[in-house]
Amino acid sequence: MKFEGTSQYVATEDLRVAVNASITLERPLLVKGEPGTGKTVLAHEVAKALGRPLIEWHIKSTTKAQQGLYEYDAVSRLRDSQLGDERVKDINNYISQGKLWEAFTQDDKPILLIDEIDKADIEFPNDLLLELDRMEFFVYETGEQVKAKQRPIVMITSNNEKELPDAFLRRCFFHYIKFPDRETMQEIIDVHFPNLKTDLVREALNIFYDIRDVPGLKKKPSTSELLDWLKLLLNEDITPETLREKDPSKLIPPLHGALLKNEQDVHLFERLAFLARREKNN
Repeated sequence: MKFEGTSQYVATEDLRVAVNASITLERPLLVKGEPGTGKTVLAHEVAKALGRPLIEWHIKSTTKAQQGLYEYDAVSRLRDSQLGDERVKDINNYISQGKLWEAFTQDDKPILLIDEIDKADIEFPNDLLLELDRMEFFVYETGEQVKAKQRPIVMITSNNEKELPDAFLRRCFFHYIKFPDRETMQEIIDVHFPNLKTDLVREALNIFYDIRDVPGLKKKPSTSELLDWLKLLLNEDITPETLREKDPSKLIPPLHGALLKNEQDVHLFERLAFLARREKNN
């Protein structure tokens, strides 16, 4: 069972090695990288390539580790008991299975995606250590021990918003997705836009990487934002010549809202355009 990439996802050799190493070691794969570099999509493509069911647990700032195991609704049970509801006789009616429970009960080895783990409280990763190690947990309300039928392939993403505990990191196989170089980015574009004109791609990539190199940029545009921008360029029939213009007053690229995502970066480019115009006039 090896991941070799898919027709819809350009996986570099080091990424393929990382995925397969985590599968061999039966350890969670912790994937970090800039937002928009395909960390979440990777789990989808691995599931597709290996023919495995995908279970997704998207983490929020309010998410608790217990929710991944199960939740017991004691309030509803109390209310139903007061109303004389027959459901109260079976406590299982008030227990909701979490994503880990769902993954543990799959007949086929599933892919379990724990997405953006760094959004949760700092104790969240530590609270899952035992369950991810032993692949089992205890349901106190019913006295049931839930064990994984098949050890899931666990993939965890992080945008590096906060440091993860050392004890958690020790149990993971780590991989950082480097931002694609120009050659890899060309491959990614070819997957999504197979018939795109070479001249347009070349000029778009020139602008894209120039923007990423601008000092002081608060948020560098990502791969997904480049693909959105290319889609808009095609839709608006923007020509390579338009992108190639060196007019100082047009330093901000057309449809820049797909690439620049906050007012500070837009103002930065406006100031650069102003300085370029003033230099031209002097």
